[in-house]
Amino acid sequence: MQILQPPSWAKPKGYSNGIGAKGRMIFVSGLVGWDANGQFPQPDSFVAQAELALKNIVAVLAEGHAKPEHIVRMTWYVVDKHEYLQSAKQLGALYREIIGRHFPAMTAVQVVALMEDRARLEIEVTAVVPE
Repeated sequence: MQILQPPSWAKPKGYSNGIGAKGRMIFVSGLVGWDANGQFPQPDSFVAQAELALKNIVAVLAEGHAKPEHIVRMTWYVVDKHEYLQSAKQLGALYREIIGRHFPAMTAVQVVALMEDRARLEIEVTAVVPE
């Protein structure tokens, strides 16, 4: 895996501008922050849902014999960008705990709604496992 960073650009915080990789690709659907039984945490919170969504991603990757460090692309869909931004410090700590200090190419997008009414966010990833 190669991080693609033009030398004259400021280094991004918490993501990479680009990643180059060769290997077996794994595509993980957008996952929301619910448990294995499809239940959202009580009480609802953006951070609690983010924790479950990231753990769900790691579980799906494991099924494909992949690890968090194989993630090359991550897209966050959030229903409230202010909620996302206000949670940045907590999200950063949670991310490092679950994913580690691996920062793929990443996009965050505010959307009007998600298919699951109680979902505050949905995250999808692409991973590349070296052959």
